[in-house]
Amino acid sequence: MNILLIGSGGREHALAWALANSPLLTKLYVAPGNAGMSELAELVSLDAADHGGVIDFCQTKGIDFVVVGPEAPLVAGLVDDLTAAGIKAFGPSKTAAQLEGSKSFTKAICDAANIPTAKYGHFKNAADAKAHVEAHGAPIVVKADGLAAGKGVVVAMAKDEALAAIDACFDGSFGDAGAEVVLEEFLEGEEASFFVLADGKNILPLATAQDHKRAFDGDQGPNTGGMGAYSPAPVMTDALVEQTLEEIIRPTVAEMARRGMPFKGVLFAGLMITDEGPKLIEYNTRFGDPECQVLMMRLRDDLLTLLMASADGTLDKVSARWRPETAMTVVLAANGYPGSYEKGTEIKGLKTASSADGVEIFHAGTRSDGGRLLANGGRVLNVTALGSTVAEARDKAYDAVAKVDWPEGFCRKDIGWRALAR
Repeated sequence: MNILLIGSGGREHALAWALANSPLLTKLYVAPGNAGMSELAELVSLDAADHGGVIDFCQTKGIDFVVVGPEAPLVAGLVDDLTAAGIKAFGPSKTAAQLEGSKSFTKAICDAANIPTAKYGHFKNAADAKAHVEAHGAPIVVKADGLAAGKGVVVAMAKDEALAAIDACFDGSFGDAGAEVVLEEFLEGEEASFFVLADGKNILPLATAQDHKRAFDGDQGPNTGGMGAYSPAPVMTDALVEQTLEEIIRPTVAEMARRGMPFKGVLFAGLMITDEGPKLIEYNTRFGDPECQVLMMRLRDDLLTLLMASADGTLDKVSARWRPETAMTVVLAANGYPGSYEKGTEIKGLKTASSADGVEIFHAGTRSDGGRLLANGGRVLNVTALGSTVAEARDKAYDAVAKVDWPEGFCRKDIGWRALAR
């Protein structure tokens, strides 16, 4: 099969790494990809926003299946246009991708299906949103309603912080994503990520993970796209997984089908494990980044077969097996991230860093310049390791990090601290 993978981040490098091992694969293309993916696939200069151009490429190259990695092309309806052109694709339709593209849409689904989630208000102007904060106080969570690349959420511990976050949304800090705002009650508990595949009717549970959103050690600093992750998440016991499936995932898939917008693709539930049980924080309609990296390290079965089953509506005919080991990924980011940072700095030592068994380095923001590897983004590398315990995975990952020669980068030193504390 000829496969086209859309995307350029660490998530897509991990997907490319898994797809490249499929016995069904004939040729893998990635658009636009990054320097690390060039060893696995042919990189092509396609703009995912140009749906006609993507379709033309697929028809010219005889693409059998398209895997869409990031959320923006899904929300823009790329899968719909590919399907209309007779090209099979993995991912939800534009209407189904609203589960990520609009937080107020997801809240309405939760209301309709009685899904446990935080109490909330949905506001279209700053004055009403601020009045809600004045009435309810802090802590409170302020969310830009639309896509904001993982940065449109402020957990405001003080009222002034909440009011400033509302101003930032309506003043255009997050573009169109902040044109409307959702305010949520602050939930106490431990966060976890849970992934399933869906085919519109059937679901296939995948695995659990735990992300680290804050930029600095001790969960300090601003929210980022994610500074590291590990899988499985010990907080997600078998009983909690089943409760999440029964109370959150299955009702969501059923409600989406009832509304005539069946969900196909990967459904990523961001959960808060509270004293009352799991509650939905938000949905993403694609693999997490960096959670995808640790999931792919643990997956024993053929990824391509699973993704095809999601697109074909045959998930009830397949299964997914997982390695018992723990996988951990540590993100190396450019100094200054998630604020302003320098591009074009040189990275060395990756061959040595990735030489140990069970270690993979997935590129997120890199480009090649002749024989040199240059940083080309905020989150730049995902140093990922597999170990028999959380401690072993951590030690292997940080040993590899220490061998990367990149003075202009930084990482958190405490990835996995919750699991280790257990």
